[in-house]
Amino acid sequence: MSQRVTQNVAVSTRFFRSPGGARYAPARNMSRLAALSAPLLIAIGLALTPIAGRAEPGSIADDPAQAREVERGDALESEIQAELLRQEELMQRMEKDASATLPGAGGLSDERLAERADPRIAPRIPKDRDLPLAIFDREMEKIPAGAWGDNERELRVVTRSLDADQDGKPEQIRYYAEETGALLRKEQDQDFDGDIDTWATYAGDQLVSRVLDANGDGEADAWEEYAGERMTSRQVDRDQDGVRDAFYTYEGDSLVEEKHDADNDGAFDLVVTYRDRLRTKVIEDRNYDGSADSWTIYHEREEIVARIERDTDGSGRPDVIETYAILDGEPVLTKREEDKNQDGTIDITSIYENGKLVRREISDPSLMPL
Repeated sequence: MSQRVTQNVAVSTRFFRSPGGARYAPARNMSRLAALSAPLLIAIGLALTPIAGRAEPGSIADDPAQAREVERGDALESEIQAELLRQEELMQRMEKDASATLPGAGGLSDERLAERADPRIAPRIPKDRDLPLAIFDREMEKIPAGAWGDNERELRVVTRSLDADQDGKPEQIRYYAEETGALLRKEQDQDFDGDIDTWATYAGDQLVSRVLDANGDGEADAWEEYAGERMTSRQVDRDQDGVRDAFYTYEGDSLVEEKHDADNDGAFDLVVTYRDRLRTKVIEDRNYDGSADSWTIYHEREEIVARIERDTDGSGRPDVIETYAILDGEPVLTKREEDKNQDGTIDITSIYENGKLVRREISDPSLMPL
C-alpha cells in the first residue's frame, strides 16, 4: 500500500505564548513574501490518503522528499511516545522512592496505614508510647551552647533516660527544661541496635523537627519539620553520601512541591509541583548543566500532560513546544511548534489530528524544503 501526498497553500500569521505568558509572533518580512510566487507560500498542508495497489506517478514511492517527510513524521511520533513514557516512569520511580524513605509504619491504624501508602499525603506527627516517668533514670545536666546545633546558650536540663535491657545503652533519652519542666529534646534508638538514630526537637511540648539515621550508619539521612499535626517539610539523603538530594514541602495535609538534586551539585534538576495532590508542573534539567531545559504542564484536574516545552539548544528558553489534548484518558499530540533557527520566534507549526500530522505551517520560507 502506498500513500499520496497533497500539498495545500495558505498564509497564516499567528501569535504564541512563552512559558511566562508573553505573546510573540513569528518573524515576518512582508516585502519578501510579496515577491514570492504562489507555490512558495508559507503554510504547507499535508493530507495523507492511503491508496491500494500499485504506486502511481507522483506518489510517495516516487517522491524522495515526501518519503523523507513521512519518515520524519514517524520518527517524531516515536520520539513523542518515548518522552511520554519516560515521564510516566520517572514519576512512578519518584513516588516509590518517596514512600521508601518515610519512617516505619508499625502499630498504625488502618486509616494511618492508608495515608502512609500515599506519598502525596502529609505524614502525621509521630506519636510515642506514653511511658511513665518513674521507669526513667533522672539526673541534672548542663548542655553547652551549640551542642544541639540550635541552642545558642548553655541549657540547664533534667535528663531522663530509659535503658530497658540494662545494656548500658539507653533506648530513649529525654531532656526537660530545669525551670519549666517543658520537654526540649528526645533521642531514641528506634531499631534497638544500641545506637541513637532519632533526634527530636520540641517547643511547648510539641514536636517541631526530627533528624533520623534511617540506615543505621551513624550519619543523619532525613530531616523533618512539623507544625500542628502534620509534617511540613522533609529532606532526604537518598544515596547516603552525606548530601541532601530530595526535598519535599507540604501544606495542610498534602504534598505541594518536591525537588531533587541527583548529581549533588547544589542545583535542582527536577522540580514537581502539586495542587490537590495532582501534578500540575514538572521542571527538569535533563543535561545537568544547572539550567532548566524541560517544562511539562498538566491538564487542570487531570494528571495528563497538556504541554511540553523543551530547550534543545541551551539558550534558556523553549524552542520546541508540544500541545496535547485528552483522548480516551490519554494525552494525544495536537500541535508542535519549533524555533529552528534559535531566534526566539516560532518557525514551524505542525498540526496533528488523532496524533497524526495533517498540516505544517512555516513562517520562514528559507526553511523550505525541510
